Amino acid sequence: MDQEMINQLMADKAGAVQAVVSEIGSFDEAVAYTVALARTKAYETVAAPGLDDTQLSVLAPACQAGGLTLLESPLYDQAQQIHAALTAADWGIAETGTLVLKSASEDIRLATMLAEVHIAVLAESRIVPDSAAIAGHLNEILMDDSPSYTAFITGASRTADIERVLAIGVHGPQELHILIHKGD
Repeated sequence: MDQEMINQLMADKAGAVQAVVSEIGSFDEAVAYTVALARTKAYETVAAPGLDDTQLSVLAPACQAGGLTLLESPLYDQAQQIHAALTAADWGIAETGTLVLKSASEDIRLATMLAEVHIAVLAESRIVPDSAAIAGHLNEILMDDSPSYTAFITGASRTADIERVLAIGVHGPQELHILIHKGD
């Protein structure tokens, strides 16, 4: 299966669980997408744990220009103020539309669980066709001596009661947006 087919399968499967999937060509596009989405929803804050200094140097002025506050680490004391979260996903599993995030940082766990909207940037080179193809990468994480936490995220948070009434966003974000970064 070539990369375009894998990307399409990822988009189809993620879309089936109400994730919004878009392709981007640069991190600048991810920033513009995040700011525009936050402004559309009248949000006030964006959390971006795990991004490097170069990425934050692009995001910070864009947030300021958009009238948004970029929340800084540690996020624990600001947990109730997280409206949107922008993160980098470590892997994508196309067969299920699942994101895999190494979440050893408490800030990443807080942002991806408490934000109303989670926007994840996923490099197309990090999308594998199925669960078997990611096994070696997961073994590397498990063999690491440092404490770790790895999240598998498939769509927005959802739950249903015994009467099959579906509720979105009960245990996590109400929306998941996956931005597939094409190229390097």
